[in-house]
Amino acid sequence: MGNHHTPEYKEYVAKLIVEENRVAIQLCRELDLSVGTVAGWVRKYRDKKNVSVTPELVTPAELEKRETAYEKRIRDLEEENSILKKAMHIFTKNQM
Repeated sequence: MGNHHTPEYKEYVAKLIVEENRVAIQLCRELDLSVGTVAGWVRKYRDKKNVSVTPELVTPAELEKRETAYEKRIRDLEEENSILKKAMHIFTKNQM
């Protein structure tokens, strides 16, 4: 009897091949999976992708893009916060 993999794992492997353009045969060797099995997962993933566009799993490249965007947003907010603190200090100093 073969290995049983979770639906999340199957979708993740298929997403690596479809979205990240990983070579299926090479990925199958790395993960010790059958090429035919993974081909089925990819086919189901593509069918599902055509039906709904809601991302559930994140590939490493997508994660890196999101982290970069979050870090930039944090830097922008910290800069804005610093400016507001300086302005608050100036306004409170003038009232005394």
